[in-house]
Amino acid sequence: MRIMGIDYGDRRIGVAISDPMAMIAGGIDTIVNTGDATKCARDIAKVIADYSVGKVVVGYPKNMNNSEGFRAEATNKFIESLKSCIDGVEIVKWDERLTTVQASRAMNDMGMKRKNKKGSIDKLSAVIILQGYLDFLVNVKNDLRWILVQIVKINVMII
Repeated sequence: MRIMGIDYGDRRIGVAISDPMAMIAGGIDTIVNTGDATKCARDIAKVIADYSVGKVVVGYPKNMNNSEGFRAEATNKFIESLKSCIDGVEIVKWDERLTTVQASRAMNDMGMKRKNKKGSIDKLSAVIILQGYLDFLVNVKNDLRWILVQIVKINVMII
């Protein structure tokens, strides 16, 4: 199952997709945000259908004190529009704090010029959001395996 990552912004929406094994994220597009959440959601729904996406991870903007600001309200509105355009696809909110800063620093390290960053930064932010989620899934699976091994060891000792 492929998973999509979204960095929803006021002007642009960065889009990333995982590989079919849901291990590696890659940026695919930057969609212009026209201000019409329904139109943006329809554009994203087309990409979801094209890539057979089974889950969408939307970067959720929180303030550094963990409160939700005006950006969270706009993201929630977009998520509601997206839910009405897609059926049977799970939507997950994922903390996106500092992903744009991280993307900007990575682009600086690569020597990218400011004018070339404009559309790419949103796509790279979506990749960072999605890769963070994919890494989380791997860690959860590893933790569950460890717990199951411990349960088996305890059961063997009891028998």
